[in-house]
Amino acid sequence: MDTQNPSVHPHAQTRTTGKNHPRRNTKAGGVIHDNSRHTTRFTVVGNHLAQHPELSALAIGLAVHIQSLPSGARADIRTLADRFPESPARIAAGLRELETHGYLRRTRERTESGRIVTRTVSCNQPGRHGNAPGDAPEHAPEHAPEPTAGPPARRAAEQRKKPPRRALPAVPQPGYNSPTLLQTATDVLAGLRREDPRLLLSATDAEHLAPGVAAWLERDLTPTAVRQALTSDLPAEPLYRPAALLAHRLTDRLPPLPPYRAPAEPAPVQYRVRNCDGCDRGFHSPGPGARCRDCRERPAGGPDPVRGRLEVER
Repeated sequence: MDTQNPSVHPHAQTRTTGKNHPRRNTKAGGVIHDNSRHTTRFTVVGNHLAQHPELSALAIGLAVHIQSLPSGARADIRTLADRFPESPARIAAGLRELETHGYLRRTRERTESGRIVTRTVSCNQPGRHGNAPGDAPEHAPEHAPEPTAGPPARRAAEQRKKPPRRALPAVPQPGYNSPTLLQTATDVLAGLRREDPRLLLSATDAEHLAPGVAAWLERDLTPTAVRQALTSDLPAEPLYRPAALLAHRLTDRLPPLPPYRAPAEPAPVQYRVRNCDGCDRGFHSPGPGARCRDCRERPAGGPDPVRGRLEVER
């Protein structure tokens, strides 16, 4: 009865022995681990992530979820917001935390068809170029092609085949292209990045959008009012084409023209009183050396009407 049968396979252990076995913690109120060994459907997560001193609980949870996804699964803000109860703004903030600490890399790339896609790479150990055997796989790019391999000449030829940049939507045009008004509009566009760093525009984009801003300024709006209308209620997710968003807002939110106001009648001109050079009579004149109406209408060599009146009165 004491002899063991070597042909009998040992029973599978459902619980690890040793330090993982549940036992009373020596510290009152401390955590007690009741661990079981995983054999399928598990992801290895390092304590540098699970106990990160600077990451929020939301960011750590997002990192663990993304590392557990299969290659090719979507991990954009909208997909994660549909999966979890947090809002898109909080999801975006958590992803930015992971990018800051190296657990996530997101880059924008253009496909051969001209579509802009986001390459998302999940790093289970920031700072390493590759994963060790048994580590969680990195997240594959979302609908992005693999980098093209080949000689530099071939890669340069493929770069030349890429479609040109998509044109920006049309913007309203002002009634009069005043250089001063266009310069004010350009200054408004250049200052938008102070309201939101995502609204950093190129010189080409600002030149395209400036007439649209000038059309707003023509409608009796101040530069501050235009700036607030363009930067309020911006989406939380990254702005891949900020110039296109601004062009849409300039057209969609264009205010009506102000009511027509008839120009005011010019004030009558009041000239000072001067003495006529012909008869020395005082009358209103724009400048010295002028003659009164009677002297201008009197024939050359004719009697002076004023002097004649004076002689009659005598």
